[in-house]
Amino acid sequence: MRCPYCEANKDRVIDSRPAENGKAIRRRRECLNCSKRFTTYETVEETTKLVVVKRDRSRVPFDKAKMLAGLEAACYKRPVPTRRLQEAVDHVTEELRRTGQREIDAEDIGQRLAEQLRTIDQVAYVRFASVYKQFRDLDDLIEEVRGVLEMNERLSPGQGKLFR
Repeated sequence: MRCPYCEANKDRVIDSRPAENGKAIRRRRECLNCSKRFTTYETVEETTKLVVVKRDRSRVPFDKAKMLAGLEAACYKRPVPTRRLQEAVDHVTEELRRTGQREIDAEDIGQRLAEQLRTIDQVAYVRFASVYKQFRDLDDLIEEVRGVLEMNERLSPGQGKLFR
């Protein structure tokens, strides 16, 4: 491993521990040349790379960071911890990998993310859905909000808001 400070190629591992729910190993290293410390992550190399098929039928490499950015935009100024959004992204990513498909429609990804967001924050869900479902007008937005309120009432009849 090359040191990010002095680019020497000699270091020693000080500490190793599981990361990302056991899907990676975090290694703390010390450069034997400059004595500075740095962290590396070791993960399994995916043999099949996922490709996202967009609405215009173009194909782009799958990118978890884009999914997280979309959820973060929907949760702007909402009391939602980034950790919870990362867990949602990890969950959806794992679901997609388990399908065994190499190409995944962007619409399928959006649907799965929306379902995760629906359980996290209702306002953020409606924001996300307004982009993902491409609402044509205010009636589409109102219909989506009604659906969220009906689901909320089914899950918690007579108790008011489920998500506080």
